[in-house]
Amino acid sequence: MKAVSLFSGGLDSLLAVCLMKDQGIEVVGVNFVSPFFGAEPANRKAAAQLGLEYHELDIGPEYMTVLKKPVYGYGKNFNPCIDCHGFMLKQAGRFMEEIGASFLVTGEVLGERPMSQNKSALRQVEKLSGYPGLVLRPLSARLLKPTIPEQEGWVDRSRLLDISGRSRSRQMQLAEHYGIKEYPTPAGGCLLTQENYSRRLRRIFTVEPEIEADELVVIKIGRHFYLGESQLLVVGRNHNENQQLQKIARSHDYLIKVTDRPGPLGLLRLFDADNTPDMLPAASIVARYSDARDLDHAQVSVTRPDRQETVLLSVRPLRPEEVPPSV
Repeated sequence: MKAVSLFSGGLDSLLAVCLMKDQGIEVVGVNFVSPFFGAEPANRKAAAQLGLEYHELDIGPEYMTVLKKPVYGYGKNFNPCIDCHGFMLKQAGRFMEEIGASFLVTGEVLGERPMSQNKSALRQVEKLSGYPGLVLRPLSARLLKPTIPEQEGWVDRSRLLDISGRSRSRQMQLAEHYGIKEYPTPAGGCLLTQENYSRRLRRIFTVEPEIEADELVVIKIGRHFYLGESQLLVVGRNHNENQQLQKIARSHDYLIKVTDRPGPLGLLRLFDADNTPDMLPAASIVARYSDARDLDHAQVSVTRPDRQETVLLSVRPLRPEEVPPSV
């Protein structure tokens, strides 16, 4: 008997796998990758710790529809948790059918997250998944309606658990029992639960409603300034972010840098291709964050990834009170 387990790398997902392996179930772990979560090195390490067959599946493009129009709405920020979990289970179900597995497993714990893991929410998630009766939650199964794997005798319900609530004491005891030495502390690994990231995401959707998933990496980086309605200036905060901006620059972006003083790289992105930008405001902001900030004038270079020429500008670095609000 084979099952597919949603595998986040957190303690609950590790324990769900262990409980299934105790019953002789062959478990295959899946981790979903999007611009907002997934593919963390710690997940692979956790899977290796269990000797788990592990797959990372990219759901970014399809996930955008769920993100923009969730059936059950958002949490505190831009996180459509119920719709998200249902979508993941739907994708896991397709993978289950592809590899000839029989049911799905998650590490969800009843009441651990009051808004998204109460009984009503778990039922909604299962409804969205399209695999009713095939979603087994081993850590809380004895507090929930028996699933098909239990009814059919594929797993022994009496050996499943009745954990509920936000206390982690039973999980930590189980971790010791199974010899699990390393696991992350409970935290939101999803960027959509973060206030600052959500604010940037809402703004960029306002400017570019049809933006593609692979273009959203830009909102993870740097300081953000909107110059007018359709120009985004991103200013790197350190060497690593400067390198990231250089790497993700598209052919029609502008790269801005002070030439004779250390300082950040700025990336100016136009969401209206017909718009001709005024480079001076963007260059003055970039100069403000460089070592030329206290000079009367700074020399700034402007380049584009798809062209060889460099334009040099002389600008006055903005004073702190002149810098527009960042997003």
